[in-house]
Amino acid sequence: MNRSAIVIGAGIVGLATARALSLRGFKVSVFERNERAVGASIRNFGMVWPIGQPNGQLFERAMLSRSIWEQICTEAGIWYDEVGSLHIAGSDDELEVMDGYVALNSHYRDCTLLTPEETLTKSPGVNPKNLKGALWSPSEMIVEARVAIGKIAEYLTGKFGVTFHWNTAISSVEGGKVSSGKQTWEADEVFICSGAEFETLYPELFRAQAITKCKLQMMRIESQANNWRIGPALCGSLSMIHYPGFHSVPALENLRNRYETEYPEYLKWGIHVMAAQNHTGEITIGDSHEYGLVHDPFDKDFINHLILKYLKTFSSFNENKVVQTWHGIYPKMTNGQTELIIPAEDCVTIINGLGGNGMTLSFGLCEQVIGSMFDQAYK
Repeated sequence: MNRSAIVIGAGIVGLATARALSLRGFKVSVFERNERAVGASIRNFGMVWPIGQPNGQLFERAMLSRSIWEQICTEAGIWYDEVGSLHIAGSDDELEVMDGYVALNSHYRDCTLLTPEETLTKSPGVNPKNLKGALWSPSEMIVEARVAIGKIAEYLTGKFGVTFHWNTAISSVEGGKVSSGKQTWEADEVFICSGAEFETLYPELFRAQAITKCKLQMMRIESQANNWRIGPALCGSLSMIHYPGFHSVPALENLRNRYETEYPEYLKWGIHVMAAQNHTGEITIGDSHEYGLVHDPFDKDFINHLILKYLKTFSSFNENKVVQTWHGIYPKMTNGQTELIIPAEDCVTIINGLGGNGMTLSFGLCEQVIGSMFDQAYK
């Protein structure tokens, strides 16, 4: 007889957990407090971003996630674009960091330093002014998160028979029994994948963790006329300060020191600027990073202006009207850990704390976590 599992949360971590459990024979039910996923899983670039991960376990996990994304998108008819990425250098010290990245990583992953001419050939969306070159990686892919997350839920229902309980907020968990008001459900295993909402279910456990919350601000530029495409996802060099995949490059420290003098407001608000284009031609841009357990619900207009100002230093689009602005909030570990996997009680596991890496790492992480827990039982 198949074992049963309950997953709380229908964002990317919950979906990835439901998939991994279903593959191992579990009868899975997913509970989501809203009528659809509306949290951080749909409020992002839609980037699957291996280049940002350091060599070793995290890069391999990112590539595993990428392969799962590709499989699901192909089977479910979800749009995706294997466009790769360009980090744009507008100065010699930025180019030096990119050169160092290639020197350290070219034996482990596909990456190349491009000349200005080669860069402009890759993307018509690059600003040629002051262009020194770019770091090219073909590994990154784009999905439209607002559409893909809902489509994956439909896919899991159709392929594995996963049951989704929408508009059902779980108010308590006791072992394998979960409750929403007076309604209760039971399963052999329960997985809490609802982001920072596990604070409500296990407040003492939440307070005991090295965890905070991150607010990010993002925008979307209108569809580009005549099907004009930027090609790869584009990144300013501030992104190299943000992503740990670059932190082992010796020249990065000198670049950081310059940025502390020239871009203090950007570093204060955790701003690094990227651009990704979806299937309709819209370009998603951002973002910022504010940390704390409670956030102002109102966005800061000056942050959006800083993002747009820096965007113009490395990109040039045909259409530039901002048609949407928003913010997202996700849990983030403060102790350097890349995720939080802990037993809350017997048969209850919390999967949380991926920070801004949910789209990139969730499928790989949950495949590994669920595999380590149950693969022996299903061999």
